[in-house]
Amino acid sequence: MCKCLLTPANRAHIDELPKLLRAEDEVVFADAGYTREEYKRGSRHMGIPWCVQDRRGSGKQLSGRQRKRNRKRSSVRARVEHIFRVIKRQFGFDKTRYRGLARNASQVNMLMALANVYMLRRRLAA
Repeated sequence: MCKCLLTPANRAHIDELPKLLRAEDEVVFADAGYTREEYKRGSRHMGIPWCVQDRRGSGKQLSGRQRKRNRKRSSVRARVEHIFRVIKRQFGFDKTRYRGLARNASQVNMLMALANVYMLRRRLAA
């Protein structure tokens, strides 16, 4: 089950990551913006594999092994990212007005549910 956390725009997503990690999680996938060593260690301490994209250092390139690992992780993350494409392109929800966190969370949760139905439309019609 996915846990959705809606926060104000003035909060960094990476600061909310510890609130999302649970003991029953099987693996963590995220982009390179979530690379913090203490989060990586905490995840491993909980026994959760850390599959966050490798980030290149300043003035350095990723090794072939890191690129290959990032490519494999990206293929998993891409399946999750499709739902956001549907919400943005099919439903036209690129920007949101602030109506309070509760109302915005309700709207986002409804859009996610509808996007899941939209993505399964062919299987549901059969």
